[in-house]
Amino acid sequence: MTKYALVETGGKQYKFEAGKTYKIEKIAAEVGAEVVFDKILSLHNEENADFGTPYIQKAKIKATIVEQFKDKKIKIIKFKRRKHHLKTQGHRQLLTKIKVNTIEVK
Repeated sequence: MTKYALVETGGKQYKFEAGKTYKIEKIAAEVGAEVVFDKILSLHNEENADFGTPYIQKAKIKATIVEQFKDKKIKIIKFKRRKHHLKTQGHRQLLTKIKVNTIEVK
């Protein structure tokens, strides 16, 4: 079992491991920029696990932005029966692909 952390970003929670890439909600930064996540909910390794109340103050995660892109389109259809009424709408979510460099604990 490897070292990993549960992180809150963009209103969602993600499980981050060092050296891997992830698709997360859009972060307003340029490609190649380094971002630091400090809202860490828990840290896990082979021996033990640390849980924050609600966050762990002594830990942070450094990551690099690899790509800014849009997710594939989803279709929203609203239909009224017997009225010959159909409304369609599409949505493409803005996402950011990051590569987690390090998980640091002070």
